[in-house]
Amino acid sequence: MSQEPAPAPERQPLDETAAEAVRKYAADERAKTAMLISVLEDIATHGYPAPESGVLWEEARDAHLAHLAGEQPRVA
Repeated sequence: MSQEPAPAPERQPLDETAAEAVRKYAADERAKTAMLISVLEDIATHGYPAPESGVLWEEARDAHLAHLAGEQPRVA
């Protein structure tokens, strides 16, 4: 076995529209991650919220499904 690192694979450049779409997706995912981090830090600092102050999972599920049903269709 060789001690040399494996060569990096060649990359195919993206057109500007595709590159911008990837950047937007990355920004959206970064924002979601930042929100999750803030929630976890709040739990670590203050503990879990009281159960009576929360939303039942059935209500949250139904609200989310209603939200999804109202969105415009997207192409993957």
